[in-house]
Amino acid sequence: MTMRTGGDLVVESLTALGARTVFGLPGQHALGAFDALRRSSVEYVGLRVENNAGFAADGFARVTGSVAPLLVSTGPGALMTLAALQEAAAASAPVLAIGSQVPVAGLGGGRHGYLHELADQKASFRDIVKSVHPVRTASQIPSAIADAWQSALTAPHGPVWVEIPQDALLAVPDVPPVTELVAAPRPLRPRPELIAEAARRLSAAERPVILAGGGVVRSGAHAELLALAEKVAAPVATTFGGKGAFDWEHPLSVQSWLEDRHTTDFLEDADVLLVVGSGLGELSSNYHTLRPRGRVIQIEADLGKLESNHPALGIHADARLALAELLAAVDSRPDDGTAAKSAARLLARVRTRIAAQHLDTEQDILASVRAALPPDAPSFWDMTILAYWAWSAWPGPMHSAQGAGGLGYGFPAALGAAAADRTRPVLAVSGDGGAMYSIADLATARQYDLPVTWLIVDDGGYGILREYMTEAFGAATATELTRPDFVALAESFGVPAHRTSPESLQDDLAKALATPGPSVLVLPAVLRMFAPTHLPEAAPDTSADVRPDAT
Repeated sequence: MTMRTGGDLVVESLTALGARTVFGLPGQHALGAFDALRRSSVEYVGLRVENNAGFAADGFARVTGSVAPLLVSTGPGALMTLAALQEAAAASAPVLAIGSQVPVAGLGGGRHGYLHELADQKASFRDIVKSVHPVRTASQIPSAIADAWQSALTAPHGPVWVEIPQDALLAVPDVPPVTELVAAPRPLRPRPELIAEAARRLSAAERPVILAGGGVVRSGAHAELLALAEKVAAPVATTFGGKGAFDWEHPLSVQSWLEDRHTTDFLEDADVLLVVGSGLGELSSNYHTLRPRGRVIQIEADLGKLESNHPALGIHADARLALAELLAAVDSRPDDGTAAKSAARLLARVRTRIAAQHLDTEQDILASVRAALPPDAPSFWDMTILAYWAWSAWPGPMHSAQGAGGLGYGFPAALGAAAADRTRPVLAVSGDGGAMYSIADLATARQYDLPVTWLIVDDGGYGILREYMTEAFGAATATELTRPDFVALAESFGVPAHRTSPESLQDDLAKALATPGPSVLVLPAVLRMFAPTHLPEAAPDTSADVRPDAT
């Protein structure tokens, strides 16, 4: 079949919108779209599991800031992407997932009993993605993809789902080739009266503090955040998703020790707490123990997260646009060095606490990883104890699955990032349990010669769950695992692999990262998490109270 089909309309539309790479895995009903790929200049990166293809698209989207197309088939293939799309939604990654469907005559289920048929496939995605775009005829394809693209990139960014029946993908369209599509994201500007009120409160504050989340990073508001912090002399903490939003070593930086009770106390003590690009969810609020005593100003692009956890002056806006207007409106506060001194005292208390817990091995391993990784090389972290350390202690940008918290994210997401830029190495970090989710895609790394070094910390099981269960119940259940020989397994895929130690990790990792193509490094080590300094005193439930001074 050489004639142009609805599948070509899919690829032409993506190309017109700027896509150069597509991730996915073929299936019966999607073959029309996959066949069209060979007639295009779009690069296809195929993974071995649909969920991993979704994670790869997520990684691509995070490092590029652009839409990452994901192409999968019907039924099981579509449903296998749900965990990855949940992570993309939680982390606001613009993944454009295109799934096929049974022929139009079978929509609704039960009429023909097609292979892979679901009664309402798109219903499985509605509560996860930003928007769903069903197609019924080939001529609808370009507009549906353009609408989905615009939705994915409009703040807050997020995944979207396009669904196209098999017969629409195979139909010969009576329309010319797609040459131009416009899908510019709609700007989300703040309301001026809210900016004026926020500026008034910040200008009058004596102890302002800023908490910067992932929305600052995604909107590219680094310069505006820095200028505002310096103008009002406010210390800045970053959430785990907001790492890299503010210079780690800046005198006003209090870094990212959000699970440390000293940091929680510091945020609570602010008379004005400006939260930018964060919903103050479980991790950003130290497991909902944060109870601000001053006024809160929250700038958030996701309307559903605005004031969802704390009463605030809520500003529904893109972080960069809101910070720019707030910067212009706020008064300068004299900087007598008090803010920087308070930040330094906080960090000293954190360091003292960590030192008292005798966790030198964990800190040395993380320091070795930091030293080995080139400054511009991205890193992707699975849900493993070393990643939990990195959330707090890693000094710059990092990408992890802390949005939805599913296992298996790190390696396939790193593959997606490597596909975006093959000139620099990419690091993936997993535990042995999480690594087993992604083993099949060692074949992908080898097939496309992607420059990903995969560090597997082998502690014999689900380490963080082992620690949680032992602390809560006195013993762990279902956490111990039989593992393969990861080195031999990687080598069977043609991927160079090596077993390392804490002492040789830095040199071994630096060598692996400097070697072209994929590689695996296995570190046998049982790590421990740090403990908070103290837990807050029990407080009454005030969720139903709206205090006049809270806003």
